[in-house]
Amino acid sequence: MNLKNHNLPLKVILVVGTRPNFIKIAPILAEMDKYPGKFRPILVHTGQHYDANMSGIFFENLNIRKPDICLNVGSSSHAEQTGKIMMRFAKVLLQEKPDMVLVVGDVNSTLACALCAAKMSIPVVHVEAGLRSFDMSMPEEINRRLTDHLSEILFVTEPAGIENLLNEGISKNRMHLVGDVLIDVLIQQKKQIRKSKVLEKLQLKKREYAVLTLHRPSNVDNSTILQCLFETFYEVLKETTIIFPAHPRVRRVLKELNVQKHKHLKIIEPLGYFDFLALEAQSKFILTDSGGVQVEAAFLKVPCLILRENTERQTTLTQGTNVLCGSDKQKILKAVGRVMCNGANDYLVPNLWDGRAAGRIVNILRDYECPAGF
Repeated sequence: MNLKNHNLPLKVILVVGTRPNFIKIAPILAEMDKYPGKFRPILVHTGQHYDANMSGIFFENLNIRKPDICLNVGSSSHAEQTGKIMMRFAKVLLQEKPDMVLVVGDVNSTLACALCAAKMSIPVVHVEAGLRSFDMSMPEEINRRLTDHLSEILFVTEPAGIENLLNEGISKNRMHLVGDVLIDVLIQQKKQIRKSKVLEKLQLKKREYAVLTLHRPSNVDNSTILQCLFETFYEVLKETTIIFPAHPRVRRVLKELNVQKHKHLKIIEPLGYFDFLALEAQSKFILTDSGGVQVEAAFLKVPCLILRENTERQTTLTQGTNVLCGSDKQKILKAVGRVMCNGANDYLVPNLWDGRAAGRIVNILRDYECPAGF
């Protein structure tokens, strides 16, 4: 095989597009920057999330440098957004001629950039590979499956991911179990999280409230399910206060649904990264449909009730704090009852969630013999 000159640093394009991407890329970029003779990282921001709260604040909080290239695709339908990213990213690849493209997660930016790179015979590296919800109605499931099959190197967060990839016929030689980079960030930012005054601002006491997050279309865009969930939440409010940081789009949906006000339901503006983590860490329990929040809860050892019928984070159901509830009122209330009655449990944190995932990733890439450019 025609290999790249080992004396030259690898030109690696790292792709971000949404809030979870920014968090996951931060420790990887920081690790690469430790080896200037080995890596030449180029940060590309697709602009899939582009407002200050969803984008800029996370770059600032996590000390991520300004992106080298911005595609500015903005919000639109899945097809239009994916198409725009591919058109603009293809031009970047032709101009930069990178040695590899590293993508994270399962959003439209992930798949679009992986597909562009694969078609140009540029090796794709997928961080957070192998996760499966087995629900093909979820756009994220389609994105993650296709990205995995396009990728040359697959960095997996948990053993279940290895099994999923093997079941799909992917060679084990392409897989590396490294842990979760989200945990790297949580560990690195402990001091900043502890400095947060969010509980004082919201007049809350530790372990005397629950945190709610909702954003998935299957919950937010289905008025029947959303109504059912809030009827359940009103029952939960008899036990504890619920804090709901809600994106403006979700707030509009709730207004249209005419969700009744309740003195113990506090719907607030989205929080900065450190404030939200502090809110999670000191809560009694969490209600969420977010994959990232499931990971954070499992590491923070805070009980987490998953408001979905499935989860790609299978390990957190057996080794972590998480319980799958969907929108089933009885399941949710039963899980809340157990949390309210039980004291602190000695939950297990999944293996390799030790803050060194990014280091493992970069060490493997340092030894990778990358094919010469196209």
